[in-house]
Amino acid sequence: MAPGWQKAGKPVTTEVAAQIGMVLEDPSSGFVGALIRVENGLLVLEDRRGKQRSFPLGPGFWLDGKPVAITPAKRTADGGPTHTASGSRVSRTNAKVALPSRIYVEGRHDAELVEKVWGDDLRHVGVVVEYLGGIDDLPAIVAEFAPQRGRRLGVLVDHLVPGSKESRIVQQVSSPWVFVTGHRFVDIWTAVKPSVVGLEAWPEIPKGQDYKTGICRALGWPARTQADTAEAWRRIRAQVKSWRDLDPALMTEVEKLIDFVTADHADTLEP
Repeated sequence: MAPGWQKAGKPVTTEVAAQIGMVLEDPSSGFVGALIRVENGLLVLEDRRGKQRSFPLGPGFWLDGKPVAITPAKRTADGGPTHTASGSRVSRTNAKVALPSRIYVEGRHDAELVEKVWGDDLRHVGVVVEYLGGIDDLPAIVAEFAPQRGRRLGVLVDHLVPGSKESRIVQQVSSPWVFVTGHRFVDIWTAVKPSVVGLEAWPEIPKGQDYKTGICRALGWPARTQADTAEAWRRIRAQVKSWRDLDPALMTEVEKLIDFVTADHADTLEP
C-alpha cells in the first residue's frame, strides 16, 4: 500500500491563535461556546446559556467545522495595519474579556462574513457573535437568553422585508434590551458586491429553487453537493478584503448592532 494511506481523506488539524470571541466546539463532550478568556494555560468557553467550562490549550477543538489546535495569542508587532477590515482605526490594546451581551446571526456563513470584516472591532469591544441555524425559534431563543441591562442581545436577520416570514417572526420579539435588525438580501452571499466575483448583478433565483444552488449555477460553479456549496462560499468569502466589498446596507445594520450591544459599557471602551 502507498505510504500515508491511513491518513488519506482525514481532515488536517491546523494551529489557530486564541482570540476572544471565537466559537469553539469540544467534540468529545459536545460543548460549544465562545472563548471569553485564557488563563493558566486553559481556555474558558461560555455557551449560549451562560455555562462555562475550561479546556487546556492545544488540539482537540473544532472551529468553523474544521479541527484546530488552539495556541496562545500572538502579539501584534508595531508597523502593522492602521485600520481594520471594517475601516476602524487599529487599537494596539489587547482584546477585552467578552461582554455578557451578544450578537446572534442566522447561519454559519453570516458569522464568517461578520468575523472577516468586523472581527478585530468585535474583539476590541469584547462582543461575541454566534450563529443560530435559522430564526424560526427566535422568541424562545430571546427568552432563554434573558436579556437585561448590561446583557443586551442584537440579532441580524436575512431577508427582513415587509411581508416576509422573517418579518412576522421578528414582530414577536419585544424587549428594550433586544435589537433585531436585518437586510433585504435573501442570503448573506449576496450582501457581497457582485463585482467582487465578476458579476454586474446577482441573478434573480426563481422561487422554489435552492438559493445557493442557483447562485452557484449562475457563476458556472459545481452545485451538486453540500461540499460544492461550501467551496462556493469559500471562494466568495476569500474575495472579500474589507468593508468596501460589501453592500452598504449590510454595513449600516451591523454597525447599529455593535453600537446597541455595547451601549451599557460605552464608558469603559477606549476610543
